[in-house]
Amino acid sequence: MSLLSRPHPWSAWRKSVLATFLLATVAINAQVQAKETLASLEIVALSALPREAQKTHQLILTGGPFPYEKDGVVFGNRERILPKYPSGYYREYTVPTPGARNRGARRLVCGGKPPRTPDVCYYTGDHYSSFKRVVQ
Repeated sequence: MSLLSRPHPWSAWRKSVLATFLLATVAINAQVQAKETLASLEIVALSALPREAQKTHQLILTGGPFPYEKDGVVFGNRERILPKYPSGYYREYTVPTPGARNRGARRLVCGGKPPRTPDVCYYTGDHYSSFKRVVQ
């Protein structure tokens, strides 16, 4: 093997440092975006939400039973309105709409593990087009 075809002894080290730098930059950027997203969401008191949302929240804290089969399924955050977390962080729950023949458009989306003690919950009255962060 000639000297020209051999990799420089520090090549692997440089690549490793560059990869670490890029990963750290991406992680920091994701944290900043999550904080910006969180800061831009309107806040609503749980007591100001519809009575059905308050009842759904209580069911979340007690672990159910939930009236709809899809309650508690993983919420994918495809709209990217909520702060970004790994898949499985968010779960969605139906907030019944009086008079609706189906699940309606209202949901509580809560994040954290285990689901009974969520880190945060968000309310949407328009089927994920907008969210409000719920505070107690």
